[in-house]
Amino acid sequence: MTGVIFVFLFFSILLGYRIISSVPSLLHTPLMSGMNALSGVTVLGALTVYATAPSQYMPLAYAALIFAMLNVSGGFWVTGRMFKMFTKKEELEEEEITWQEK
Repeated sequence: MTGVIFVFLFFSILLGYRIISSVPSLLHTPLMSGMNALSGVTVLGALTVYATAPSQYMPLAYAALIFAMLNVSGGFWVTGRMFKMFTKKEELEEEEITWQEK
Protein backbone atom coordinates (compact mmCIF):
# COMPACT_ATOMS: atom_id res chain seq x y z
CA MET A 1 0.00 0.00 0.00
CA THR A 2 2.83 2.41 0.81
CA GLY A 3 4.44 1.78 -2.57
CA VAL A 4 1.21 2.74 -4.34
CA ILE A 5 1.09 6.02 -2.41
CA PHE A 6 4.67 6.87 -3.36
CA VAL A 7 4.07 6.03 -7.02
CA PHE A 8 0.94 8.20 -7.01
CA LEU A 9 2.85 11.01 -5.29
CA PHE A 10 5.72 10.79 -7.79
CA PHE A 11 3.45 10.88 -10.82
CA SER A 12 1.28 13.68 -9.43
CA ILE A 13 4.38 15.82 -8.81
CA LEU A 14 5.68 15.07 -12.30
CA LEU A 15 2.34 15.80 -13.95
CA GLY A 16 1.85 18.99 -11.92
CA TYR A 17 5.29 20.26 -12.89
CA ARG A 18 4.64 19.55 -16.58
CA ILE A 19 1.28 21.31 -16.52
CA ILE A 20 2.52 24.39 -14.63
CA SER A 21 5.63 24.72 -16.79
CA SER A 22 3.52 24.75 -19.96
CA VAL A 23 1.34 27.68 -18.76
CA PRO A 24 2.59 31.09 -19.95
CA SER A 25 3.89 33.24 -17.08
CA LEU A 26 1.32 35.93 -17.86
CA LEU A 27 -1.50 33.56 -16.84
CA HIS A 28 -0.07 32.19 -13.58
CA THR A 29 -1.57 34.84 -11.28
CA PRO A 30 -5.12 34.85 -12.72
CA LEU A 31 -5.19 31.06 -12.73
CA MET A 32 -4.01 30.91 -9.13
CA SER A 33 -6.69 33.32 -7.97
CA GLY A 34 -9.32 31.42 -9.92
CA MET A 35 -8.26 28.10 -8.44
CA ASN A 36 -8.63 29.47 -4.91
CA ALA A 37 -12.26 28.35 -4.86
CA LEU A 38 -11.22 24.80 -5.71
CA SER A 39 -8.66 24.95 -2.92
CA GLY A 40 -11.47 25.78 -0.52
CA VAL A 41 -13.20 22.56 -1.56
CA THR A 42 -9.89 20.77 -0.95
CA VAL A 43 -9.85 22.13 2.61
CA LEU A 44 -13.35 20.73 3.18
CA GLY A 45 -12.23 17.37 1.81
CA ALA A 46 -9.14 17.38 4.02
CA LEU A 47 -11.30 18.19 7.05
CA THR A 48 -13.58 15.29 6.22
CA VAL A 49 -10.66 12.92 5.82
CA TYR A 50 -9.11 14.16 9.07
CA ALA A 51 -12.38 13.62 10.94
CA THR A 52 -12.89 10.08 9.65
CA ALA A 53 -9.30 8.81 9.29
CA PRO A 54 -8.05 5.86 11.33
CA SER A 55 -5.43 6.74 13.92
CA GLN A 56 -2.57 5.35 11.82
CA TYR A 57 -3.31 7.85 9.03
CA MET A 58 -3.92 10.89 11.25
CA PRO A 59 -0.50 12.50 10.61
CA LEU A 60 -1.02 12.20 6.85
CA ALA A 61 -4.54 13.64 7.10
CA TYR A 62 -3.22 16.48 9.28
CA ALA A 63 -0.50 17.26 6.73
CA ALA A 64 -3.10 17.30 3.94
CA LEU A 65 -5.20 19.75 5.93
CA ILE A 66 -2.24 22.06 6.60
CA PHE A 67 -1.13 22.03 2.95
CA ALA A 68 -4.66 22.75 1.74
CA MET A 69 -4.97 25.69 4.13
CA LEU A 70 -1.58 27.03 3.03
CA ASN A 71 -2.76 26.81 -0.57
CA VAL A 72 -5.88 28.84 0.18
CA SER A 73 -4.00 31.52 2.10
CA GLY A 74 -1.38 31.72 -0.66
CA GLY A 75 -4.14 32.13 -3.22
CA PHE A 76 -5.62 35.06 -1.29
CA TRP A 77 -2.16 36.61 -0.95
CA VAL A 78 -1.47 36.35 -4.69
CA THR A 79 -4.93 37.71 -5.52
CA GLY A 80 -4.30 40.72 -3.28
CA ARG A 81 -0.99 41.37 -5.01
CA MET A 82 -2.70 41.06 -8.39
CA PHE A 83 -5.35 43.61 -7.43
CA LYS A 84 -2.65 46.02 -6.21
CA MET A 85 -1.16 45.96 -9.72
CA PHE A 86 -4.33 47.56 -11.07
CA THR A 87 -4.64 50.41 -8.57
CA LYS A 88 -3.35 53.90 -9.25
CA LYS A 89 -0.16 55.00 -7.54
CA GLU A 90 -1.93 57.82 -5.65
CA GLU A 91 -4.53 55.44 -4.23
CA LEU A 92 -1.86 52.94 -3.24
CA GLU A 93 0.27 55.52 -1.41
CA GLU A 94 -2.78 56.90 0.38
CA GLU A 95 -3.83 53.40 1.42
CA GLU A 96 -0.41 52.49 2.78
CA ILE A 97 -0.13 55.49 5.12
CA THR A 98 -3.63 55.53 6.59
CA TRP A 99 -2.26 54.81 10.06
CA GLN A 100 -0.17 57.99 10.05
CA GLU A 101 -1.46 61.40 11.02
CA LYS A 102 -1.42 63.89 8.14
